[in-house]
Amino acid sequence: MEDVTRREMLGRSVRVTGVTLLGIAALEAGQGTTRDSAARRRKILVAGAHPDDPETGCGGAMARFAGMGHEVVALYLTRGEAGIPGKTHREAARIRIGEAQTACTILNARPLFAGQIDGATEITAQRYDEVYDILKMESPDVIFTHWPVDSHRDHRICSVLVYDAWLRLGKSVPLYYYEVMSGIQTQQFLPTRYVDITDTVEQKHRACFAHVSQKIKQSYPNDHGKMESFRGLEYGCRAAEAFIRHSRSSSPPML
Repeated sequence: MEDVTRREMLGRSVRVTGVTLLGIAALEAGQGTTRDSAARRRKILVAGAHPDDPETGCGGAMARFAGMGHEVVALYLTRGEAGIPGKTHREAARIRIGEAQTACTILNARPLFAGQIDGATEITAQRYDEVYDILKMESPDVIFTHWPVDSHRDHRICSVLVYDAWLRLGKSVPLYYYEVMSGIQTQQFLPTRYVDITDTVEQKHRACFAHVSQKIKQSYPNDHGKMESFRGLEYGCRAAEAFIRHSRSSSPPML
């Protein structure tokens, strides 16, 4: 039996880019039919606490999924109401909704807002039901959300609400956690999956930088830019995103 290291195994799996990405089969390019029964159009839902969280955490993977022909939904728990100093909640929400819509256009994703308030997110029976109802209605094939060990309360709450909805849905689809500003916000994140985003990193950057009010372009080299480079070093490519796959996810891992 050939002796293959774990890193080599990961590398071989993720680089079969025409077949799967985190277990999702690619569609046959330029045709309405699929290669086989597994290669159908899937829905990928990425939940984040604020406009910009899905984009900064896994915008490269989102762009790759969309490029494979799959439907991508960015679910924002809030509208970023508290995110612009000197603006009222209504003014900030209007600006940040527009930025999110621009970012999603760049990533070929669909924005969706859960209706909580930035900086005042809640975990209540009603809030659990709201997120569950959204996920049940959307019926995604894969779910991504924040890693729950995070210094930002809104990130933690988003993660817990999504996790609870996933449990209520019977753990019937894969659940992945992503990182944001690791070391500053996300803590103790030990990846189990990597995605090479070298081909989509510029598209990801354009989407992230669409959030002009957050000055992401100025801060990016010191946080998310370092993450992409470091995860790329770990994985053996120029730029990568890292994920933790919940071990109780129903479908078998492909990476």
